[in-house]
Amino acid sequence: HALVNKTFLTPSRIKSCGNHVMSCQDILSRLEVTRGGAIEDDSDDDYEFDDSDFDFDDDDGLFDFDAAEDDFGEESTIDQLMIAYEKTPPLTKAYLTASFGAAVLGYVTNKNDFPSILQLDWKQVLTKLQIWRPLTAFLNFGPMGLGYLMTAHFVWTYMSTLERLNHNTPYDFWLMMLFGAFSMVVGYTGMGLSPRFLGHNLSTFLVYVWSRYHEGLEVNMFELFNTRAELLPWFFLAQVSALDFAT
Repeated sequence: HALVNKTFLTPSRIKSCGNHVMSCQDILSRLEVTRGGAIEDDSDDDYEFDDSDFDFDDDDGLFDFDAAEDDFGEESTIDQLMIAYEKTPPLTKAYLTASFGAAVLGYVTNKNDFPSILQLDWKQVLTKLQIWRPLTAFLNFGPMGLGYLMTAHFVWTYMSTLERLNHNTPYDFWLMMLFGAFSMVVGYTGMGLSPRFLGHNLSTFLVYVWSRYHEGLEVNMFELFNTRAELLPWFFLAQVSALDFAT
């Protein structure tokens, strides 16, 4: 044992071990300082926060919650409808405006029934020269309600599309409309059918012409199913019949 002590516990080795112990203590002290992954700095304690540090400029309207609510509000919907109405071609706009005015008049004065003075009555036309009746009869889309709104939407969609397709030759579109209306008036009179809902029939005529323009096109129906464009008039006819039967 004495030999071992003399061999390994020399003064130089004792001094070396002491140096290692000091270096370990230094490392431990540094580890204590660097807790949390950052070196502590007492200079941050002297910083004083000012209210201006929390002021944000909202020049871009990022925090304008009132404007965000308006985007989803009723006003934006009305604005979109007004923009769509302003962009509607002139003949379609005039037709729908007149139909809506007649529907409102019937709702107010005739218990939500189409005004009798606007219905097709050949006796009144021939004896009292009320020559507007063959034209105003096509304003009747039915009583104000869901059926009326759906028919008006169909007319707005397909009539405005056809009018835009013939924007270079508008007279051709007008002649097509007059031909369709004349054929219905003569056909209903000749077959003894009631011309009460000529507006529905004219809308079906418009859908048929549109479907021939876009034959083979896939059409989505109210996000429920798809059908081909040439079958759309039959679907529309069935819908109109169901709504008329319900009312």
